[in-house]
Amino acid sequence: MPDSPTAAPSPERLTDPHLYRDDDPFALYAALRHQAPVAWHEGAGFWAVTTHPEVAAIGTDPETYCSGRGILVEEIGTSYDSPPTMMHTDPPQHTRYRRLVQPGFKPSMVRLMEDGVAKKARALIDLIEPGVPLDIVPTLSIPYPLQVICELLGVDGEQWPRFYEWSEAAIPGETEISAESRQELQGEMWAYLIGVANERRIAPADDLVSVLATVHTQPAPDGPASPDPEDGQLSEAELAMFLIQLLVAGNETTRNLISAGLAALAEHPEQWAALRADRTLVPTAVEELLRWTTPVISFMRTATRPTTLRGQAIAEGDPLLLVYASANRDEDVFGPDADQLRVDRHPNPQISFGFGPHFCLGAALARLEARTVLSLLLDRFATIEPAGPVERTASPVIAGVRHAPLVFSS
Repeated sequence: MPDSPTAAPSPERLTDPHLYRDDDPFALYAALRHQAPVAWHEGAGFWAVTTHPEVAAIGTDPETYCSGRGILVEEIGTSYDSPPTMMHTDPPQHTRYRRLVQPGFKPSMVRLMEDGVAKKARALIDLIEPGVPLDIVPTLSIPYPLQVICELLGVDGEQWPRFYEWSEAAIPGETEISAESRQELQGEMWAYLIGVANERRIAPADDLVSVLATVHTQPAPDGPASPDPEDGQLSEAELAMFLIQLLVAGNETTRNLISAGLAALAEHPEQWAALRADRTLVPTAVEELLRWTTPVISFMRTATRPTTLRGQAIAEGDPLLLVYASANRDEDVFGPDADQLRVDRHPNPQISFGFGPHFCLGAALARLEARTVLSLLLDRFATIEPAGPVERTASPVIAGVRHAPLVFSS
């Protein structure tokens, strides 16, 4: 803990749910970047890190800033017998996990999904009537990534509504149901996914669960064999951990990227017009929407040794909150127009998929989903406009969108 708290602006509001649901967190982020880029949160006991270079540097240095002591503010002081997600691990354990699951996300696997992703998006977009206001969240943003994940897991796509309930229960602030109900839903999710994995171990199919349930890694040609006979395969607990992470992270982030991204384009019609005029901008537009929306607001790391960050002395054991949403608006990196939406922005070193060892395994699939939806909507509609206020969640972790009323016109 530092000798004295950091001066104003105060980072205390970073843990206030109302900031994300009812206010503009980006004004606070800007004030912190300019006046207190590494600021101590006295109430919760962590350093808030809001500038891009520092967030990126911490993300690439797991030896100094570990994930194993928790990635959420509510986990400060918590220890686990086994990690609840792969995001809670550090090398060499994290390296082993990535080595085991990487085959399920190699480019060839993502390419195999292109037709199915497009078919799912087209079926949902075909239901949108020109000139008729609709809420894009239940119409498109919720079912689309969940249907894609159902295909990825090799399960019945009609089950996506239940997957949605499970996913919501896993994110702090995303749902208003009781803690008891959240726990019950998470237990259901665990039991279901383990059941599917056990079925695939007996009878593998052409899906990601089969890849993960049966994957084995070979030792390096010049390296010794592992003394652990299970080293090349995920245990039941590890497999469930990873599948839950896939379901929750893969659904929540893509859903909110689409919801908030389309709402942003509706509020900036000149950017939609620019995309209609030049389709080659779609990939750069996806990167800009990732930057603009930053679906994962923040994650935490813990200092493993004394260090210094932007002139602040960081003690061993100090938690640090990496505020990705602030880093993605850093004027020193993105220029004086960092607070503007520009679908032609290049270069665009956004860090919405994380950084370093924890870079998101599903980034290629998320980009594919976003490009597909954006391209199909541009094919069909000349304009997109707001049809009411956007309602956001009170989560300090995921930049959730509950409702986004829009109207598309041909």
